[in-house]
Amino acid sequence: MVTVSNDTQFVHLAWHRSEKELAGVQFSMGADPTGKLGRMFGVYDDGSGLTLRGTFIINPQGQLMNSEVNFYNLGRNIDELMRKFKANLYLSKKTNEGCPSKWKDEGDATLTPGPEMVGRVHEALEAQKKTPAKV
Repeated sequence: MVTVSNDTQFVHLAWHRSEKELAGVQFSMGADPTGKLGRMFGVYDDGSGLTLRGTFIINPQGQLMNSEVNFYNLGRNIDELMRKFKANLYLSKKTNEGCPSKWKDEGDATLTPGPEMVGRVHEALEAQKKTPAKV
């Protein structure tokens, strides 16, 4: 995992030293003071010279698996980000399944996408709750 912002590496260091919310952070922080990377991902705002808060999950093959863009003052939720990350890992192995919005970990209910599922997601998930798990 890597975070990138328009801030320089010195600003990142200052944040890391003083902001208690970052005390446990152990991933790399990249500096993009020219906005080149922000432009590549379409999150750079020429008017302000800042980047929107973009989150991108990219697999090892370089394929974009998930993206989310928030305005400057909206924080992100690491639990939801990790849920999406785990779901994408799971779905890379189980390509015929779909992870519903409440899916959290392997073993949770999944769905098989198709026309018969349209308008029936809730019923399908409820039916899985009533069916004993396969061993």
